[in-house]
Amino acid sequence: MKTITAFITALLLTTSVLAVHKHKAKKILVFSKTTGFRHDCIPLAKAAIMQLGKANGFEVDTTEDASVFTTANLKKYAAVVFSCTTGDVLNNEQQQAFENYIHQGGGWMGIHAATDTEYDWPWYNRLAGAWFLSHPHQQQATLRVTDHNHPATKDLPDEWIRKDEWYNFKDLNPDVHVLIKIDESTYEGGKNGDNHPMCWYHNFEGGRSFYTEMGHTRESYADPVYLKHLLGGIQYTMGIAKIK
Repeated sequence: MKTITAFITALLLTTSVLAVHKHKAKKILVFSKTTGFRHDCIPLAKAAIMQLGKANGFEVDTTEDASVFTTANLKKYAAVVFSCTTGDVLNNEQQQAFENYIHQGGGWMGIHAATDTEYDWPWYNRLAGAWFLSHPHQQQATLRVTDHNHPATKDLPDEWIRKDEWYNFKDLNPDVHVLIKIDESTYEGGKNGDNHPMCWYHNFEGGRSFYTEMGHTRESYADPVYLKHLLGGIQYTMGIAKIK
């Protein structure tokens, strides 16, 4: 863990990222509660996001305690990150507090299994943009960046080749703006066809929403390309980085 933390810190202090120092320091909440499958990358994701915050001028709180989802407490955060959450993680009262937070201009970011979450909450599906359907075995595939005019994709190549766990989706929200698609001809097990999104964003009911499917593997959180992608998503969701 110390080696990965040192690597991330050194990397982000020497790479070019969007300037955050012009803005007031802001805080995000990283929420990783699971009631279904638990990803072993969760501790690494927490550590990586905390280092991103230290290197880029924002504070990070981490929790798996859903009781923090109150109207008063959520006001402290520019964005809430659901990092590999699974299953039913919020009760009805907590769900309402989070809906209010988004309606008041808050930001939500989902990483990987955030779409494998809250299947009985239709509002969450619309916010997140999709629900998980299935996945094949982990393998290398080619991602195609369809829009570079976003902080999460501005530095990515047109074709991004990486190994991860590739989700198939159901109940896709047609109103999201897709940033990255996966080429199903480059791997086995895809079920969404030629229009298979992997990353998207949208304005939603007064707030901001960003989702990236990538991030299942432990190796992702020591990958400088992935970390810059993650940082761009966080900065957009916080309202720091604007779309060109």
